[in-house]
Amino acid sequence: MNILVIDVGGTHVKILASGEKVKREIDSGPTLTARQMVSSVKKLADGWEYDLVSIGYPGPVVHDRPVAEPHNLGKGWMGFNFAAAFKLPTKVINDAAMQALGSYRSGKMLFLGLGTGLGSAMIIDGIVQPMELGHLPYKKRVYEDYVGARALEEFGRKAWRKHVEDVVEYLVAALQPEDVVLGGGNSKLLKKLPPLCRLGDNANAFKGGFRMWEGPLKGKITRSRKQTAQAAMAR
Repeated sequence: MNILVIDVGGTHVKILASGEKVKREIDSGPTLTARQMVSSVKKLADGWEYDLVSIGYPGPVVHDRPVAEPHNLGKGWMGFNFAAAFKLPTKVINDAAMQALGSYRSGKMLFLGLGTGLGSAMIIDGIVQPMELGHLPYKKRVYEDYVGARALEEFGRKAWRKHVEDVVEYLVAALQPEDVVLGGGNSKLLKKLPPLCRLGDNANAFKGGFRMWEGPLKGKITRSRKQTAQAAMAR
């Protein structure tokens, strides 16, 4: 089965299908709606064959549907039925979680995406946990306001790098990961990586999108839900 992977970002929407070597992309921005994205992607993917769709969405997702509007895109995303729009089986996950999945090796990994905002996710023994750390309070604002793209313009590279070091240090201390991946386009601007960190690659988002349909991962997610239910019953 061929898979079409869609990575929805604040500045671009990037796509890649199984067997293809070169990604395609279009501009996104603050006026892009979910329906417009689907229409544009269908045209952009012309000539590609695909039976399944994976979508990385810049916000929280439950049961393959966004549960909040994105900060850097237009309206109409919350609750949107992508499977019905594409008329194909579709899985939707937080965009940071999708890139984290593509970056994952083993153990307990924290992913931080330094892009338009701050994406975040954890994977523990193969089980993906999307997170929204970028919107937690930090200093006088939130984390994203100090390490996102706008912060880079506001503070300059030197101060931005210091904020990234501090944010990584605080999150590592709180979450205790064994491995930290710094992804997103701006991660390449770091001169020195903090302890435990390695650079990710935006191409890993596509790798994660393909992995979303793999059997072993699906099995681990199913077991995790069962364990959660059992734990709730035990309480």
